[in-house]
Amino acid sequence: MLTPIDNYFLQQKEPVKATMLFLRAFILQQNKNITEAWKYGMPFYCYKGKMFCYLWTHKKYHQPYIGIVEGARIQHPALISEQRARMKILLINPTADIPVEEIKNILQSAIALYK
Repeated sequence: MLTPIDNYFLQQKEPVKATMLFLRAFILQQNKNITEAWKYGMPFYCYKGKMFCYLWTHKKYHQPYIGIVEGARIQHPALISEQRARMKILLINPTADIPVEEIKNILQSAIALYK
């Protein structure tokens, strides 16, 4: 039986679907303490039980993004705050190569905030 998280990913249209499925697996690979949960109607990723990041699609740009919960504490040129006080997002273009090293660096910076 499919979970709400599985259904969320499967309902996405290509190429967003493939990008989101890659990001899902990539986030979970970053650390053994990262777990996946369904919170606020979206796939959320927790680090040692604390909300860490989430995946969503930008309503204006129609691109998937990684929302970094403590993004305001990370200085990186690719992160966008969009009038959010705490969180920043990293837009991912689903028709281009995924910037794997950039994503990894941002996720590792975010994990370091929880240690």
